[in-house]
Amino acid sequence: MKRLFRKICFVANFLLLCLPSFALYNRYGVPDSSEIRKDLVETWFEAPLLNVRMNRPEIRTNSIGEKFQIRLEETEDSFNIFVAPFARIEVDVYSDKGKETQVQDIYPGDAPGSFVLVRDKKTGKPVRIRYYFSADSEVFVQFTPFDRTAYADYVIFGCYAARGIPTGLSFSRFYSSSFEQIVKWTSGMLPWQYNKIFTDGYHSIQQMIAVLRERNPNILLTDDVMYDENGELVYISTGKKREILRQEEGKLLLSGAGYLKWISDGITEPLVGGRLKRDPLLLQTVQYKDVGFQGILSDNYAISFALDWIRNLASAIVSVRSSHNYLYHDSGVDVKIEPFTAEMTENGIVNSNGYIENSGYQTLCLKALLYVLAATEPETFYFAAIRETDRRTPEVKVFNECCAIFPYFDEKGRFKCTIFKDGTEIPFDEFYGRYCLDFVSLVRVQATEQFFPAE
Repeated sequence: MKRLFRKICFVANFLLLCLPSFALYNRYGVPDSSEIRKDLVETWFEAPLLNVRMNRPEIRTNSIGEKFQIRLEETEDSFNIFVAPFARIEVDVYSDKGKETQVQDIYPGDAPGSFVLVRDKKTGKPVRIRYYFSADSEVFVQFTPFDRTAYADYVIFGCYAARGIPTGLSFSRFYSSSFEQIVKWTSGMLPWQYNKIFTDGYHSIQQMIAVLRERNPNILLTDDVMYDENGELVYISTGKKREILRQEEGKLLLSGAGYLKWISDGITEPLVGGRLKRDPLLLQTVQYKDVGFQGILSDNYAISFALDWIRNLASAIVSVRSSHNYLYHDSGVDVKIEPFTAEMTENGIVNSNGYIENSGYQTLCLKALLYVLAATEPETFYFAAIRETDRRTPEVKVFNECCAIFPYFDEKGRFKCTIFKDGTEIPFDEFYGRYCLDFVSLVRVQATEQFFPAE
């Protein structure tokens, strides 16, 4: 009995000792190759290139049965050593017999759990170590050697949420470190809060997207029109009624700005039984200098129209939800966060401009910004005003266009971004291609499942 009791105690203690490790592993969900990498230092990580070339690709398994492939890939200036986790993908194979779907085993170098050591081809010295931990391969951490220590970067879609942060640890220590250890060592240095993603926290966002996709085909893009608080079709510029032509009957006639107002009405009407009025939405929110070129233009043209429009829409929704009348300046709807220090551009890494008052953000960093917003402000979508420039001398900068942006994470933790503009859905890459040289200003709107825009 005593022997059995001691055996039970030993097993219990062993399980208790193991519990924190497995709990952390399950929490992060990242395959761990650290125990494998401990045996690769001499033969792969520090060996001369000629010796590394003689190494065949290896498949090794960690203590919980996860497989990793160790392999070499070369570029013109560097050679890269991958320790990549196992994955399976479905591939369509075409032949004379038709299409056949096959399952293939792969070891992607940018999947969660992948480790990459980059070394200089001429000197053999390490350049950086990159760890992939996100379902999105453009989100990663990397470490670069500096003197006897390592500096850390946290990169999100080409933007640095942290750059050149001294870790106080030797570079070689990261050869065999686990993701759990990295998070622990850098918890006060790197913004790991952007990795805390709850995939079940975006129901309202997805509900609104589904409704808009269903209703959009009935929208006819029409210049300068909206539906007022009485459901009447009116001109935005004058407030006068707009007659509906025979060929337009049965359609929703909306301009780009009217489309966002229609979305807003779909939020407010279920709450208070009424739609938003036109006049408060035209209140100017930007004050230009009287002697400046933009100020002179603003006397004759509504150069901040779209920016004023989205700010007033978002403020009106806040007012309806809180039962308190808020003007824009007191509503707190503007997005002004500055999560990035630098950006990758065609000309190399440059310091980030961040948020610019009454201009917004450069579209270059928009995807990364929306990723951060989706992670930190779930169940929030955004009205966006686009500031375009005519590139002449003197330059004319005008907010004419606007859209609605819905960022979220899907069930697999992958970042998604749905954009609706002028009554249609636009893929993010297409949106970026159109406005990559422009600025985008954002305002927050709380998403809701009680979303019933007029049909």
